[in-house]
Amino acid sequence: MTIKQISVFVENKEGRLAEITNVLAENQIDIRALSIADTTDYGILRLIVNDPEKAVKVLKEAKLTVSPTDVLAVGVDDTPGGFAKAIGVLSEAKIGVEYAYAFVTPTVGKAYVILRVNDNDLAAKALEAAGFEPLNQSELFS
Repeated sequence: MTIKQISVFVENKEGRLAEITNVLAENQIDIRALSIADTTDYGILRLIVNDPEKAVKVLKEAKLTVSPTDVLAVGVDDTPGGFAKAIGVLSEAKIGVEYAYAFVTPTVGKAYVILRVNDNDLAAKALEAAGFEPLNQSELFS
């Protein structure tokens, strides 16, 4: 079970992030989670949004470099060691994690983690077998 993440190439110049987020806002696209990784000259903005197909379309129309990526979203206990347990399951299954980022949920005691791994299907099965809940796109916005 995967969800769509939108990755946007961002030039490191003043106002660029504001332009991108304004395009999304003007098109009624809700951002649930984001991560920014940067270098001196550019960054990669990774987004989880309520309508990834529309987001790709409007961002491309705004002349931005955009690519969708399948990632996993999983609920973990919002306690010390909650994330460590999920990562331990992946490590035991020999599944590499390229990157991860998290955000809190309206459900007390839970956090959601976005994971980019080298095998989504195997990772989802291993996490489910260990009692973790992979989530779909609509569950992140309900």
